[in-house]
Order: sequence, then structure tokens, then C-alpha cells
Amino acid sequence: MFTEKGFDVIVTADDDGVHEVAAELGKDGTTARAVQADLTTPDGVQDLVDAVHGHGRPVDALALNAGVGQGGPFIETPLDGDLEVIALDVVAPVRLAKALVPDMVGHGSGRVLFTASTASLMPGPYYATYAASKSFVLSFSEALRHELKDTGVSVTALLPGPTDTAFFERADMTDTPVGRGPKDAPVKVATEAFDALMAGKDKVEVHSLKTRSQTAAAAVLPDRAKAAMHAGFTKPSDE
Repeated sequence: MFTEKGFDVIVTADDDGVHEVAAELGKDGTTARAVQADLTTPDGVQDLVDAVHGHGRPVDALALNAGVGQGGPFIETPLDGDLEVIALDVVAPVRLAKALVPDMVGHGSGRVLFTASTASLMPGPYYATYAASKSFVLSFSEALRHELKDTGVSVTALLPGPTDTAFFERADMTDTPVGRGPKDAPVKVATEAFDALMAGKDKVEVHSLKTRSQTAAAAVLPDRAKAAMHAGFTKPSDE
């Protein structure tokens, strides 16, 4: 969406495919630079920050979308996997925001997008660290939005529902009801997210009617009931 609207972009991922993505994006006539970096590490975050600063131009829009989950009962999942979720979903966006947002404020303009999730709205059994990390992202983005309200920099939180990406395979959640169920198209999520970001909205929820009814119900349920409802979608079939 960014290159279609004339933005030059810097894109990052931890695998070689990021270079192919950048090449494809550059076909729109804009500049697309790839940074292959592991954002679960301080060095990886710094590599991305250095690339942004080295570009020599103000940042007009910052989309902090990287995220990962780990499915399964918490007492059975490997600790390293849970710590990776926290490092990528919580620590990395805080590091990047700390490094890049002050300059945006200094220029008096900019748009910041944090990708949370509808999972942030309720406890998430069977991917507990993921749901908790997205709750952090939502709270953090809303707090930062308030702090920056008079600076010319807006902060938008994206709350997608199940989306047809590699998330469920990477999180080992293909054997769950949500992993097997219907999902929104990535282009739908990206389009609505971009429009909300450019409009300076505080948050945007992108999900199907079924998911929308579930989150509406969660808004009036006690936490114990929310957790039970959520578990119905995330519990592995062999549990």
C-alpha cells in the first residue's frame, strides 16, 4: 500500500525473502530498500535503525508490524519460543519507537502504526504470551497516542482478526479451530490499516462478522469467561 501511494520504503525481515519483496515493491517506481535483520535481538533492531537514519530523510510513516506467536499449553512450550515472542512483539517495537519517534516529533509530523490483534482484547489460552504481548502493544500505542496528541504525530493501533498469512504455521497452530477456520485476506487488512493510519485514527479493527461478534461479546464478559471463549478457538485438537 505504501509504494502504491508513492512512499519510498525500507522493509525488514529475518530471511532472504525480504530482498525479493523489496525488488517487487520497487517496480512501482519508488525506492524500496531491504534490511535483513533479526528484530528479536538488539543488534538486529540497531541495524534497522541505522538503515533508517542512513537514508537521510525524515520518516513520514512508521509501520511496526513484525510479530510471531507460539501455540500450545504454556507449561509445555519451550521457554526460548515464548521469549522470542516477547522479544519480537514487545521489546522490538519499544526499541524502534524509542529510536525513531523522537525525530518524527522533532519534525512535527508523522504517522505511526502498531499492529496489535483482536487477541489483545481478552486472555489468550494456548498462545498465552502472544495474546499478552498484543495487549501490551495496544496499551502502549494508546498511551503514546495521548502523549503525542499535540505534536503532529499520530499513533494508530491495528487489531486484525485471523488473517491468511503464515502466522498459524509459524506458531504451530494449524491444528486449532482458529488455524483451520476462515481468515481475512491480507490485502483487506493492509488496505484498512493504511487508510486508518493516513487518517490518523486511534485504532482500527479488521475482522469478519463472526470474529466481530466474538469480540463484542468479550467486551461485556468477565475475564474468566473471555478466557474460556478464546480457548475454544486456540486449543489444539489433541488437547
